Amino acid sequence: MNKLKDKVAVITGGNSGIGFGIAEAFKNEGAVGVITGRNQATLDRSVTELGEDFVGVTGDVTVNKDLENIFRKTIERFGKIDVLVVNAGGIVDGMPMAAINDVTEENYDSYMDLNLKSTYFTVQKSLPYLNDGASVILIGSSAAHRAAPGMTIYGAAKAAVISLAKGLSLDLLPRKIRVNTLSPGSIDTPVFGKIVPEEQLDRVKQMWIDITPVGRQGLPSDIGNAAVFLASDDSSFIVGTEILSDGGLTNISLMK
Repeated sequence: MNKLKDKVAVITGGNSGIGFGIAEAFKNEGAVGVITGRNQATLDRSVTELGEDFVGVTGDVTVNKDLENIFRKTIERFGKIDVLVVNAGGIVDGMPMAAINDVTEENYDSYMDLNLKSTYFTVQKSLPYLNDGASVILIGSSAAHRAAPGMTIYGAAKAAVISLAKGLSLDLLPRKIRVNTLSPGSIDTPVFGKIVPEEQLDRVKQMWIDITPVGRQGLPSDIGNAAVFLASDDSSFIVGTEILSDGGLTNISLMK
């Protein structure tokens, strides 16, 4: 229970869903640190659940001055940063995913800003504060490997995130900072309620269960456990690569 003892972590979007699952797993392994989010009420509630070793910092990862504030406040509180989890991303509020005929330039830019541009600049703005030898974990998606209706832009952004882990690792080798991507499959989080009408929710979740070889949706704790591995010294020889935590969705085909 001490794989991350004495490590300080920053988890963007750690106030809910996968990000909160990662924060819980880190706490259980001895880490302390900061979670971020845009919704103050959700952030406060999550910090209360995590306990006194985690603090919340409000911020929008698509705004560089907010990113700088997040890292500055982490250093003021904890004095160092050993692990950065670049988790914030996903659905753009008020802009459902859509097929190419229905996508506007604003829609395209918003999804790329949230899911790709913010990832790059979150890492860049962290560099003055990250310890040498730190672990950076980018959250990708199985959507980078497997097309689904309406998810073309999101999938393309996440494919680029996987590539970023390789290039950034090369850039940061002199500081022994490892950058890897952790890509979830279908995870049971509140995000489904943002993109699927309530009356269709159970059917859509069952659809994902049916095509996932292990026969269930993932849980935020599943991603948290994988993130612990990438954050810990157990993965010290793993750099610039991707771990798929998707129940076999990407690499195993169910023949029915």
